[in-house]
Amino acid sequence: MANVYAALEAGATVFDASVGGLGGCPFAPNATGNIATEDLVYMWEGMGVSTGVDLDALIGVARWIEGKVGRRLEGMVMKAGPFRPIGTG
Repeated sequence: MANVYAALEAGATVFDASVGGLGGCPFAPNATGNIATEDLVYMWEGMGVSTGVDLDALIGVARWIEGKVGRRLEGMVMKAGPFRPIGTG
């Protein structure tokens, strides 16, 4: 997440992530997977960067996928839900 933030600040506009943090690398046996898309969307929206992504729907998809794959996924926002200050939704 810190690297994505730094890349965004440096001008990068395209990032690779996956719902729930699914993924990894078949050539790296201990690869942990990808950054969860919902975690990135949450971070960017909190920074005021409009993503056009429905975070609640994305969390729902991540939870659905978790049920389909039958194991806990790495995404943090799907576990905790998005924090919204009182009076904002």
